[in-house]
Amino acid sequence: MSETRKDGPERSCVVSRAVKSPDDLIRFVVGPDGVLTPDLRRKLPGRGVWTSLSAKTVSEAVKRKAFERSLKAKITVPADLVAMIDSLMLRDALQALAMANKAGLVSSGFAKVEAVIGSGRCAAVIEASDGAEDGRRKIGQALKRAEIARESAGLKVRKTPVVAIFAATDLELALGRAHVIHAALAPGPAAEGFLFRWRRLVRYRTDDVGATEPDHPAHSDPLDEQTTEPAGPNAE
Repeated sequence: MSETRKDGPERSCVVSRAVKSPDDLIRFVVGPDGVLTPDLRRKLPGRGVWTSLSAKTVSEAVKRKAFERSLKAKITVPADLVAMIDSLMLRDALQALAMANKAGLVSSGFAKVEAVIGSGRCAAVIEASDGAEDGRRKIGQALKRAEIARESAGLKVRKTPVVAIFAATDLELALGRAHVIHAALAPGPAAEGFLFRWRRLVRYRTDDVGATEPDHPAHSDPLDEQTTEPAGPNAE
């Protein structure tokens, strides 16, 4: 029997049959045109079919015709379904980053990022995937100094998530700023909403592993629970 959790009743993967939380799965529905459609927000009407949060599993479901068998219907499965989901999740994550920026929770530029890290109120660091290695090294040193400072103060040391899957052009579009190589997130629901989507995207690309730290559980999307934002340090 499925147990009910905060994020809804558990479902089973159409490939592995493993029972998981909806936040650990991807939902699909069939549109009016008979085409299988990813339902990332789990809000589209119709009977859903689920796969684990994994590009490899989605590919296997297509190969085995598992969607058709589960739905007991003749449907059209897009040939580029795996890449389509990746593109949708990438766009969703960048839109969430834009929301965090509008809430005043994003600081960009090396000096500002270093200052946020030193303040002890850094929810995550974002680095352009095509940024210089020297900049990554210096940011890493700043994070290490912050960890040492917390430990010296008798506080619990937590690893700050480092988001490094977005190109500089993606960050520039999301934040509406030029030459974004380094950015820092201050705590807040919009920041957690972005991190939730980032973790899901990384897990999808890495076969349902990765980007899930013990101090930052993957379950529950804060943006589905709260629509108001506390003003961040950069709020206007």
